Amino acid sequence: MNPNPSPAMKLLEPLNINGMLVPNRVVVPAMVTRLCGDDGFVSEAITERYVRYAQGGVGLIVVEAMAIHGSNAGPLLRIGDDKFIPGLKAMTQRIHDTSDSKVVPQLIHFLKISKSGWRQTVEMLSVEDIDRIVEQFGQAAARAREAGFDGIELHNAHAYTLASFVSPVNQRSDDYGGATLEGRLHLIGRVMDCVRRHVGDDFPVGIRYLADEFIRGGYTVEDAKLIGLRMARLGADYLSLSVGGKFEDAVHTQGQVLHGYSGYSGERCMPGASYAEALHAPLAGEVRRFLRERGLDVPVIAAGKLSNPATAERVLAQGQADLIGIARGLLADPDWVNKLRAGQIDRIVKCDYCNVCKQLDGAHMPVTCFLWPKGALQAPPPQPSAAAAAAPHWPRGQAGLVVKQAPGTVSLKWKKAAGEPVHYDVYRADDDGPARILDGVRLPVFTDNAVLADVTYRYFVRACSIDGDASAPSETVTIGPPVKAAGSDAHAATVG
Repeated sequence: MNPNPSPAMKLLEPLNINGMLVPNRVVVPAMVTRLCGDDGFVSEAITERYVRYAQGGVGLIVVEAMAIHGSNAGPLLRIGDDKFIPGLKAMTQRIHDTSDSKVVPQLIHFLKISKSGWRQTVEMLSVEDIDRIVEQFGQAAARAREAGFDGIELHNAHAYTLASFVSPVNQRSDDYGGATLEGRLHLIGRVMDCVRRHVGDDFPVGIRYLADEFIRGGYTVEDAKLIGLRMARLGADYLSLSVGGKFEDAVHTQGQVLHGYSGYSGERCMPGASYAEALHAPLAGEVRRFLRERGLDVPVIAAGKLSNPATAERVLAQGQADLIGIARGLLADPDWVNKLRAGQIDRIVKCDYCNVCKQLDGAHMPVTCFLWPKGALQAPPPQPSAAAAAAPHWPRGQAGLVVKQAPGTVSLKWKKAAGEPVHYDVYRADDDGPARILDGVRLPVFTDNAVLADVTYRYFVRACSIDGDASAPSETVTIGPPVKAAGSDAHAATVG
């Protein structure tokens, strides 16, 4: 166990956002769960998902994108009619009864897409269509307030309607046209004005938008600074920064609707294991610094591989963000905040960024985590403290770790641990560097295909329980240097 965190730890400090007192700086950004039916009503499974985050102590819960209109989008929550208010109100009440976590819905408008690959674009909308969208946002905001939410978040990011107007690839030539930044910002300005008329100035309104589109012809952080400036001056109470997730580079699979996270921009939006930690935090930092230099103290949320507590704390301490968005890491372990507060960082179930959750979303299937027990629809409930004593283990820490080399690969195999492990974390250190997790696997086997012939590697594994209690590290196997891909005799492995 790590020692208790310092009382001054910024991650655990509260923050007042226009009267909404967020108990800590950890945010679960909107993640589509696919746990409702096509009718868009709140289900018990969706309620359980968000109550679980509240149970885990998350500061701000952003409920998955809720459609403000009636277009078909499969299993997606809706808020475009008064008939949805009772279910939403029951969900928010359950969340508020669970903890002091705050909860806001992400309000979304999206354009039509087809299994043929066709998609509607902003140029196809009439002025009357745009007027209707503006009013739909205002009415949805009013429903959110009536349903007991603590605020709202406008979805001005990724492949959706508001973000498509803000993008330079917007081909309109009227007042909403993409040729000028003012034209691109005209719609979000109207939406903000309408929302405020429906909910007043005392209701928190955040905006999610992109720090970089990561598409050809799209905007970068230079425009993102100016966009953030305008939205702050429009009265946004917080800015939540994402990247990518665009249709312009989406990969169309025959017979399926386009998925905005299937191309390179989508990969940047939900970066996998091969990307560095906190890779987008510097972009959020640039936006935040730009705003502060102009006297605007609107809180900024950064996201993107920030589930390592030390990394998240560093991002806050360095002034790159005011709050930390953790999506996949909190899906893997909703008790992340409670474990941090208790000084049990080593018990956090560590997301390995395998992106199985992303694949399930793209297939419109219920979104779960690979690191949960097989077949589970929700994260396991918190285990009693006594469970830590029954963590998986091997006698004397000897897992019987065996390494086999082949050209360009290192394969590991070990014995199943006692104590019913849910998965195993595989660690590797390069030369004399620190050990890091390569992957989380269910079976006691793993193959490493990312090895160089002139580097020495050290491997060990840990067995993890249902609640993140991990065994002591197994014995360490040192390989040095591995076999050249062109082929040569294998070097002997050293077990220590």
